[in-house]
Parts: sequence; C-alpha cells; structure tokens
Amino acid sequence: MSPSASSPGGAGAPRFAVVGNPENRRVAFFREAVRAAGLEPARVVPWLQVLRGGAGFEPGETVRVDSPGEDAEVERLLRGVDDPTRVEGSARWYAGFLTAVGEVTRAASAAGAEALASPGDLAALFDKRLCHGLLAAAEVPVPPSPTSGPDAAKVRGWSDVRALMREHRMPRAFVKLAHGSSASGVLAVETAGPGRVRASTSVERDAEGRLFNSLRVRRYTTEAEVGALVDALAPDGLHIERWLPKASQRGRAADLRIVVVGGRATHAVVRTSLSPMTNLHLGGARGDLDEVRAAVSAVGGCWREALAICERAAACFPGTLCVGVDLLPAAGWRRFAVGEVNAFGDLLPGLTGLPGSGAEGLDTYAAQVAAVLDRTRNDHAVTSP
Repeated sequence: MSPSASSPGGAGAPRFAVVGNPENRRVAFFREAVRAAGLEPARVVPWLQVLRGGAGFEPGETVRVDSPGEDAEVERLLRGVDDPTRVEGSARWYAGFLTAVGEVTRAASAAGAEALASPGDLAALFDKRLCHGLLAAAEVPVPPSPTSGPDAAKVRGWSDVRALMREHRMPRAFVKLAHGSSASGVLAVETAGPGRVRASTSVERDAEGRLFNSLRVRRYTTEAEVGALVDALAPDGLHIERWLPKASQRGRAADLRIVVVGGRATHAVVRTSLSPMTNLHLGGARGDLDEVRAAVSAVGGCWREALAICERAAACFPGTLCVGVDLLPAAGWRRFAVGEVNAFGDLLPGLTGLPGSGAEGLDTYAAQVAAVLDRTRNDHAVTSP
C-alpha cells in the first residue's frame, strides 16, 4: 500500500459497499477514505436492512463488514434488550451477528461480490475462548488461560472462576465475557486468601440485579459483590486469563493497539490508564509512542519484533483484511503478549501510518482502501496478457 491511493480510480477500480449503521462515524470515516482515493462513493447497506432479510449487493463490489454497534434498534434486534447500555445478551448478540454475517456472505457471493472478512474469522474473533486458542496454537504469545480453545471447561459462575484461579495459581486474573467488546463485562479480579477478593470493572448492577456498562471504572471489594457479578455474567459465557503485570509510562499502566492491514502492522497507539482497563472510552489516554520505542530499545528489545508478533496474530485470520491487536508489554518493556484481536479495532481518528509501514500519511481507513487498490492492481497485472 502507498499514498498512491489518492490517485483517481480508473477502469477496473474497486467499488465498495459497507455493511454498517449509516449515521455511524466508522461508516463516515471509511466513505471519506474511499472519496479521497478518487473512487466511486461507497454504497451503504444498513445493518437494519440486513437483519430484516434485505442484504443485497452488486456484481464486482468489495464488501466491508463494519461494526453493528451504536444503534439502539440494531442492538435490540441482536441482543434483545431495550437499553443499549445493558451488559446482558452477548451470547444472543453473537448468534445473531454470525447469522447476519452468513447472510451477507451468501448474498455477496451470489451477486459476484467479495467480502473483506470471512465468517469463520469473525466467529473466532468474537469468541475470546476460540481466539485465544487459535493464537496459542500458532505460538503467538498470549496470557495463560484455563478457558482457551473449543474444548475448555465451561465456566458456570463464581465458584468455577475461583476454583480455576486457585488450580492454575492465578491470584490475579481478567474475567471476560466470551463475546464482549470494548471492555463490556470485563472484571480485573484480585484474590489474597479466603474471602479477600476485589475487582475493578465498568459494570454496575442496579437494585433489580440488572447489569449496565458505565463510563467509570469502579471497584467491588467483597467476595459477595464480585461473586454476584460473575454469576450474573456467566450465562453469556466467560473467559479467564492470567493478569500479566504491564509496563508503565509516566506512572500509568500502558498497552498498545496495533492495526494490521493486509498482513502489515500499519498503525500503533499507546493507551495508558490509572486502572487495569486502558480503553480510551473508560478514561484511558493516548501515550507517547516514541517513548515506548525508546524504552524497548533501552532494554535491548526490538520494536520491529513487537510488531511482528501482531502480524503473526493477524495471520491467524487470513480471510480478514484488517484487525486491531491489543499488545500487552510486560513490566520492563522486554516481552510482549497479545491480549485480544479485534475485528473492528480500527477506530483511531487522526492516527497516521507508522514509518516504513507503507501507510505513511494514511489513516486506518485510507490504509485499507489502499490495500484493496494494491491488491486489485496486482490481480490485474497477473491476469493481463
């Protein structure tokens, strides 16, 4: 990929369709990237239309499947809840989303269009247990987990979590919804002997026992409170990972989101926080990438090798053009592990490509358009007489 994506599209240039929520900023950013590349405007196929059985594509279109989030009616149809801030319903969301993706893929194939993400990849990317198992099998460094892979024991509630943490000698662990995203339903759990338990999470519970996502990380400090939360989350499926001590930047815990496009690490952002969750919407802040590279170099590490770990993680999902990899630096900045791989991890407004990535000067959406253009040119070169 290269900034040549800004040249006008000619004969044989790709035509894009975006499955998304029309008013969502993700869709707007991608459509702007397509416009800036001089291509035909990207056609939007609304998620509501897809969920109501109306997915339709045109011959030769390149189909981007974007996030169905941030639309109350779409959330209601997928999760069965009227309030989009509710945590419950992620297992139902997963089943409905995969069914919808299957319909999109079938409709695209029937029309002679091409999707930029495969149903199999998305099924794994949105099940943390399957995703972790794939990464571990590919020898990508990941936090140890007793719930990794399709054959792992199911977690039925707090008693199972407590037993697995004890059995695997995990005094500190992240307990995550198997099908959650954006830190929804994540608990950072710490134990120190019988009855001494606390957890940090954005989940809040009302008087009726319903669970809601908050924009504030809160602490629960008794085993009864933590156990009640885990028991309420468990029916949607849970995944457990060892809580690895993270490196810090200016006194704040730090990790990185690395965007991989077409197999290459193209964009990186440092996320820092005073809480265990570094998500920017939970009060995390962007850190200094130059300081990270300097810290890695100072301990004899290699920044390029850290990016290569993310590229190896992305290679586990070969049918998907772009993923966002959450890279966890161990304390001291010498070692790295992959926490998660995100299908919709490219929402990083204003961020341009890394030096030497081929995406210099391009944001994450323009880099994806450029990758498709490069692939189209290569395909034409191979098939030309």
